[in-house]
Amino acid sequence: MKTISLGQLIQSFFLDHLGTQKGLLPSSIRTYRDVLRAFLLFVASVARRKITRLGVEDLTFDRLQSFLKHLEEERHNHIRTRNHRLAVLHSFFDYLATRMPEMLTVCEQIAAIPMKRVQPPQTSYLERDHFKSLPTRGRHAARNHALLLFLYHTGARAQEVADLRVGNLELRTHPRIHLRGKGDK
Repeated sequence: MKTISLGQLIQSFFLDHLGTQKGLLPSSIRTYRDVLRAFLLFVASVARRKITRLGVEDLTFDRLQSFLKHLEEERHNHIRTRNHRLAVLHSFFDYLATRMPEMLTVCEQIAAIPMKRVQPPQTSYLERDHFKSLPTRGRHAARNHALLLFLYHTGARAQEVADLRVGNLELRTHPRIHLRGKGDK
């Protein structure tokens, strides 16, 4: 039986699993890549060897726990960031378990690491009266006012508005706007 290298597993995870099977957008795949790179660099430093010399056996439960602790205590990542990185690593280890059943015990231990609870961010919003206090003079006043009114009336996210094109507008009897949300929804 041919042994699969860590590099082959990671390449398969990105190309086959994330790209083809899950159909993630390139921006989402880059996020997975960045998290996995940070984890592998951490493991390489703890194992005191080059990243190119790492094997699947170097990806242990204890090292993942140390990585999460490192994120919080040394890198001062917010709990949400830590949870996001853990979600990416959960996904990778779930994939690893399907490709290498001999790693199932480690993958199960990692899958059992819970997300930390965090208070939801406080939601703040503009009231209609706030628009009256906006500057009405100046080089960008009319543009800013129109943009804020558009955001207010559509409930669009800033990125959705930034991605708008003329083809997204229907200016007929009943005007419409076609917004593309997160993940092209």
